[in-house]
Amino acid sequence: MNLAVIAAVFPVIFLGELPDKTMFASLAMATRGRPAAVWLGATAAFAVHVVIAITLGVLLIHILPHRAVELAVALTFFAGAGFALYEAVRDGQHGGRTAPVPAAVRRGRTAAATFGLVFLAEWGDLTQLLTVNLAARYHAPLSVGTGALAAFAMVAGVAVAGGQGLLRFVNVTVVRVMTAIVLLGLGGYAAWIAVG
Repeated sequence: MNLAVIAAVFPVIFLGELPDKTMFASLAMATRGRPAAVWLGATAAFAVHVVIAITLGVLLIHILPHRAVELAVALTFFAGAGFALYEAVRDGQHGGRTAPVPAAVRRGRTAAATFGLVFLAEWGDLTQLLTVNLAARYHAPLSVGTGALAAFAMVAGVAVAGGQGLLRFVNVTVVRVMTAIVLLGLGGYAAWIAVG
């Protein structure tokens, strides 16, 4: 386990997921069910996605030449930065409102409903793609997976423990712009490594 890789992955995934739709879905589910069950369901869904993303990242390492992997990682980081900036602009145009979340679920099925909601919403998401790229970039699947899952679990915890109050103090547009800046930096570094 490489603590430096975990420490590098955690903030990238945390910043990328904080203003994401799955964070808002967890927040809304926590208002309708037990927060612990919502956290458990969301974290379980994230864990499945981390395993899928890490597996894809490891496959990229073994299939493509090193330079091609680095270029693909750089391009995806740049695309992620563009997407984060697009989301920031869209947030600004819509006054920071988010899409509605499904109606209340029965008490006993909160964890399962949250798992299903987050699992479906996370497919092809920016942070899933970032996890694939980070696994390919660092060649340390266990460390990348640990950092990514810790970030996802923390975001779900923030959502169920009072994310609504946090949203009064944190400007989602600013978080998306910060995410874009971090991704541009990572993309630039990966491109430099690939070309150099």
